[in-house]
Amino acid sequence: MPTNLFFEKKGPFPLREIIKTIGNIDNLSNVSNFEVHGFESLDHAGKNDMTFLNSTKYKDLSLRTKAIACITVPNLSEFLPEKCIKINVKNVLFAVTKASKLFYPNADIDFPDENLSESEKLKHLYLNVKFGKNVLIGKNVMIGKNSYVGSNTTIESNVNIGENCIVGNLVTIKNSLISNNVNIQDGSKIGTKGFGFIPNKDKNIRTPHIGKVILEEGVEIGANSTIDRGSLGDTVIGRNTFLDNQVHVAHNVHIGKNCMIAGQVGFAGSSTLGDNIVIGGQAGISGHLKIGNNVKIGGGSGVINDIPDNSRVMGYPAVSLKNFIKKRKK
Repeated sequence: MPTNLFFEKKGPFPLREIIKTIGNIDNLSNVSNFEVHGFESLDHAGKNDMTFLNSTKYKDLSLRTKAIACITVPNLSEFLPEKCIKINVKNVLFAVTKASKLFYPNADIDFPDENLSESEKLKHLYLNVKFGKNVLIGKNVMIGKNSYVGSNTTIESNVNIGENCIVGNLVTIKNSLISNNVNIQDGSKIGTKGFGFIPNKDKNIRTPHIGKVILEEGVEIGANSTIDRGSLGDTVIGRNTFLDNQVHVAHNVHIGKNCMIAGQVGFAGSSTLGDNIVIGGQAGISGHLKIGNNVKIGGGSGVINDIPDNSRVMGYPAVSLKNFIKKRKK
């Protein structure tokens, strides 16, 4: 089970207490009262953790999960190991929100970091780093040598930034691990909470986001872009991938290496993209999709289905470029 650098974790909790919290009393009679140590994604859950499954898209992961218990629905229970306790509910995401808030009660709102100091007072900790004016830095922040941090930028507690990085002006970085040679341009927001909530007619309920953002080596983030941290897992931008200005990457998105993403592209949550992808400006990628390697997506397209390797697509909904041209000619 991975250590969470950015959020205080509560627990462990007895499984029966968790089941009561999510409001599923029917499951109590058949459950032994052992302790659950964490709430993790299917692939990261250990033998003392619980997880969730709400789609057949993740059956390959669910069949291999090590979790002791899983929140799910009856028709998905067959995709879980026999030893995994199935906690069947009516609304998986609502139950997940209640359970995860037990372990991470302060991860559903981005509270301002109260441990910020002016960089002028911390220069002795960062001898080979250059700072602009009015830079604020939290506790336990690591910044590699030969990096530069621009004016009016905030780097919150426990963030790691590698060597030879350039962080522009008016940037906010939280809940993030950043490798060497990364360039983050002015106004970008990295590691903010994603747009995760449960709709309710009386009051929308916020979902905790306890993951982080990982920017691999050589990544470039354009001006005024936003990269949301993961909910349970992480948001990852692969090596040498470049994002243009005003790009939005939602929680749990994984983008491969050597990709080029033009301005105002938006990614919904939990989509996975391969390597060497090119996406034109103002395209939109729906959530929970798999986009293959070497894919080209035309500007203004709306992608609502998986795309196999080496495809070229265009339009809304996005279709093969050949079919798009045919439709235009009619």
